Amino acid sequence: MSAEHDHEFEGPQCVFCELPAQGDDVQALILARGQHCFVIMNAYPYASGHLMVVPYSHLDRLTDMPPDAVAEMMELARAAQVVLSEAMHPHGFNLGMNQGSAAGAGIADHLHLHLVPRWSGDTNFMPVTGDVRVMPQSLEETYAMLKPGFDA
Repeated sequence: MSAEHDHEFEGPQCVFCELPAQGDDVQALILARGQHCFVIMNAYPYASGHLMVVPYSHLDRLTDMPPDAVAEMMELARAAQVVLSEAMHPHGFNLGMNQGSAAGAGIADHLHLHLVPRWSGDTNFMPVTGDVRVMPQSLEETYAMLKPGFDA
């Protein structure tokens, strides 16, 4: 999954612009880099293995992404789903984008695609009813488990 990436960080600085620019992918929880997008773990996950595919370009709408970047975003999402399936054996996945704060985007100014592995009987109701998240594994442990799949 390691690809050469040729990109510029555009627009005002935000977490999705700053993290790839830091140069420490382990610290930033970046699992894979493409030419137009990267795969990163969600620092505030809804479930273990919650990943995001994020374009390097500071865009807030899918309609503003060039077709080759959209294609790469989907290919990285497919690859991430394979890695998650092999490493964590989820029963299903939620994939989605929230565009704009009215749609629930936590970071509304920088587009990102969520991949959330799901298991039958998981605790998905906890964040909604009790503002509680139950994580059976630390981010560092999940990163160490998933990273080899992206490097293969």
